[in-house]
Amino acid sequence: MNQRKIILYIACSVDGYIAGPNDNLDFLSMVERPSEDYGYQKFTDTIDAVIMGRKTYDKVLSFGIPFPHSGRNCFVVTKTKTGKTEHVTFWNSDPDILVRELLKQPGKDVFVDGGASLVDALMKHNLIDRYIISTIPVFIGDGIPLFKPGRPAIQLKHLQTNFYPSGLVQTWYDRI
Repeated sequence: MNQRKIILYIACSVDGYIAGPNDNLDFLSMVERPSEDYGYQKFTDTIDAVIMGRKTYDKVLSFGIPFPHSGRNCFVVTKTKTGKTEHVTFWNSDPDILVRELLKQPGKDVFVDGGASLVDALMKHNLIDRYIISTIPVFIGDGIPLFKPGRPAIQLKHLQTNFYPSGLVQTWYDRI
């Protein structure tokens, strides 16, 4: 049996922001197309666990749609909430400890669903195995950068790049 992979699947602007000022995500809608999910459904078929930061969780709840990770083991890394809800378990310790625990368990891959602080913490421990980054064709100029400075260098192997009519470019890398 193959070991589970920790996979970051995320979108950003060409200038590397996952959200604009005030957590604005409007730039994502410029690539929305009927019946085009950019491989998201195929990707989510390969996962059974999700890790996200509290700000990302709060943003997902603000959309007013059914929780997208129902039926999966979902963890929200937070210092402010505890316990469980119908859909998530709040994780109050370091995210690297959670990832190491999940890697000991059998199962499908684990989806890192943002945000930037969680990504940074996992990168500092070299725990993200695959990076699937969808680049939206826009410069937004300011906001929340996907990658924070001060992390160690990580060498990657390019796996594939997919180009879509909307202008979205999705690139897959594995950590070497």
